[in-house]
This record gives sequence, structure tokens and C-alpha cells, in this order.
Amino acid sequence: MKKKLFATVLACTLCVTTLLAGCGSQETPSSAENTQSAAGDSQAAETTPADNTSTEAASGEKKYEGVELTYWSMWNSAEPQGQALMAAAEAFEAETGAVVNFEWRGREIKNILASSLEAQEKIDLFEDDYSRITSNYVDYVADLTQMAEAAGYADLSYQIFRDRTTEWAGFLACVAEQPSVGGVFYNQDLFDQAGITTTPATWEEFLTVCQTLVDNGIQPVALDSTYAPFFFGYHLARNIGQDAVKELTVNGGWSNNAGAVQAAQQMIDFVNAGYLAEGAPDEYPNSQNKMGISRDVAMVVCANYVTPEVNTVTNGNPVNWGMFAYPAVEGGADPDATFVGFNSIAIPKYSENQQAAFDFALYVTTGAQGQNFADLADQIPADPNNTAPVSQTGTIEVLQGVTSPLDWNMGLNENGDLQTVIQETVVRLYEGEFATGEDFTAALDALY
Repeated sequence: MKKKLFATVLACTLCVTTLLAGCGSQETPSSAENTQSAAGDSQAAETTPADNTSTEAASGEKKYEGVELTYWSMWNSAEPQGQALMAAAEAFEAETGAVVNFEWRGREIKNILASSLEAQEKIDLFEDDYSRITSNYVDYVADLTQMAEAAGYADLSYQIFRDRTTEWAGFLACVAEQPSVGGVFYNQDLFDQAGITTTPATWEEFLTVCQTLVDNGIQPVALDSTYAPFFFGYHLARNIGQDAVKELTVNGGWSNNAGAVQAAQQMIDFVNAGYLAEGAPDEYPNSQNKMGISRDVAMVVCANYVTPEVNTVTNGNPVNWGMFAYPAVEGGADPDATFVGFNSIAIPKYSENQQAAFDFALYVTTGAQGQNFADLADQIPADPNNTAPVSQTGTIEVLQGVTSPLDWNMGLNENGDLQTVIQETVVRLYEGEFATGEDFTAALDALY
């Protein structure tokens, strides 16, 4: 099979490690010139407090009159998430008097946050992946536990988010902004066309579904090289568990692990059976886009943000999406383990307006503004009391039921020195380069 360029794998590693809203999201430069308030550009941000002085302010009726919050965002102002943030800030200012000034730092925010927080730059709120907030920045962020308890945050968030954040940081270090969950996303119309009435729960049932689709002239699974490590990482975790994947990724010894050899062989058999879409693994996003353009590819293994990505190429006729958990492997590891992630909002411990910052974080992620954020971004609501957009049907229920969370790529990212070449080898697996699982694991061991 023709080899594909591996550049997209590296690009996505930089992108999806933060669990953004898909690699297709546009990035913007990190620049102070990118500062905006809810009212408009940076000049407007400077004049907003004076322009909004009112009799309410004079009488002190608004809770945060005169307070200005500086919000470093991973989004840009043109993205749906940016639009939702600005709408929430405008409404928050009207209700409380607080002005929120945005600095649109883009996806590269992760590269500057540590030094900026250490220097105590003017930041009252910032966004990043919750795993980094609770590890890389844990010494710089405020403990939100008491404020969250007072606000009833337990009823406005997912248990798995609160548990993991508290476990990692030792306290509630952030507020969930945009959750994500991984599994198999499929076109319900194609399942109906093929007469498939139940979703598969095991690997053998999954293979049966794939063959049924092929028999009905439908290509089973889209795969871009960007997400090849996610697909194989999920399958490895189903065979041997994420902890074992991490151990092998760091220390090698793949050939000595029968479960790793079996996982590779199962995937080789899957590829040889013709269950990948034509041209897969393809350059991102060519393969997944076939689900929305030609409508002859039924499934993709990814995180939930793939659904709005694909829907952008459907000319206003979105795919009828469904989701099911990655299939269990007989004799394997925990079949309920599921990838989850959360883009989140944190508050520096040196912020002089922590309560106002927390109130805004809660304001934008829950209730009416949280629903608007989910609707505009076409993503899972951060507040489980809200309603998931049609493309995210079933995701809230999945998140609420997760007790064994998995990381992105399920441990295959654990070795920073070898991450790129490991992922390149995984792409070669899907390209059909290895005849046996032993050949594949030997190729991995040769990297150490």
C-alpha cells in the first residue's frame, strides 16, 4: 500500500495532545495585539468601563462594578468557542459589571503559560487541557474547591472530571469548559441501509459489522494517519490495559508481550480483510471527510470532535451520527475504559479577583451560556444538565458513566523521545507493511 507522509501525525500530536476541538481548528498568533473584550477590539476594551458607567454602578448595585478580568484563551475570536466566550462576557458584564478582556493566545498557549504564570503576568483566567493544568501549572493555580462547593459545582459537572482533577492536583484546580470522549462514531443511515440493528460490543461483533457493510457496498472504517495511533492505542488498551502500554512505550519489550503481539495481529488481519476505507490511512482529513462527502464510509475511531469536523463538508446536510464504545477483546483488559478529555479554565493563585474569575468560568460553562457554548461549537456541554447537539447524541450519557478514563493514544505518547517514530511505525502497520504481529513488535523494539 502506498505510504503516506507522516507529517500529519506529528502535527496532530502537537494539536490533539491538548484535546482541542479537532486538528482542523484554526490557530492564531500569540500576541498582545490579539487582545479583545466582549465589546470588540483592544481599544474598545480600554473604554468599556467608562462607557458602561451607570446609575447602577453609582449606587453600587452591580456585584463586580469596576472589576476587569484578563482572560487568556486557547481559541481565537472567529472560532465558535471564541464567539461564545464573548457573548457570555457581554452578558456577564451586564449582570455583574465586570469587564472581561480576552487575549486570544491560540493553540500555542501551552508553550508560554508556564513562564507567564511564573512571571505573574496579568492573567485572571486561562484555558488549557486539564491534564496539563493539574501537572505543569499546579503550583501556580488557585484551589477552587471551596468556591465550587459554595456554587454547587458537583451538580453542574461530570464526576469523572472532578475525580481526576482532584486526584492529579490534590484539589479542584480548574473548571471544565469543553469535554471530549472517544469511541467509534458511525453513520446511522448506513447502518440502517446494511440492516445493522445493534451496535457491536466485542471485537468479533465489530468484524461482523464490518463484513456486513462490505457485503452491502459500504466501506467500513475511515482512517487518517493523524488518528492511527489513537485507533491502535485503543486496541492495545483493550488487549493489555493502558498501564501496560505505557510500560512498553517507555521501556520496550513489545515482542515479549503476547497481548501486544495479538493486538498487532488482529489489526493486520483487519487491514487485510479490506475493512479500511479506500486510500486509508490517508492524509488528514481526507479519509474522515469521505463520511460527509461520498457518504459511503460508515465509521471512524476518534474523539467526538470528529463529528462537527465532518459536518463542515456536508453542505448543510449533516451526517446522522451515532456512537458506541470501542469493542471489548476476549480475554483482554477493562472493556469499559474510555478516552475522556477536558479543555478547562483555571485561575492563577496570584489573581486579585479569584471569586469574580470563578463566577465567570462557571457562568460561561453552565446554564444558558454553557448551552450556547455547546451549540455554537457543536460540542459536548460542560454542564451535564444541558442538552448535547445532535452530532453529539449519546456523549453525555457516556461521560456520566465513565469510571476508567484513558489518556489520548492510551499510553503511546508516554515516551517523548520515541513518540514520533513509534507513531510512524503504527501508521506503517495500517499501511500493510508488516506480515505478522511479531514483525510489528520487533520493529518497535528496534527503536530502543
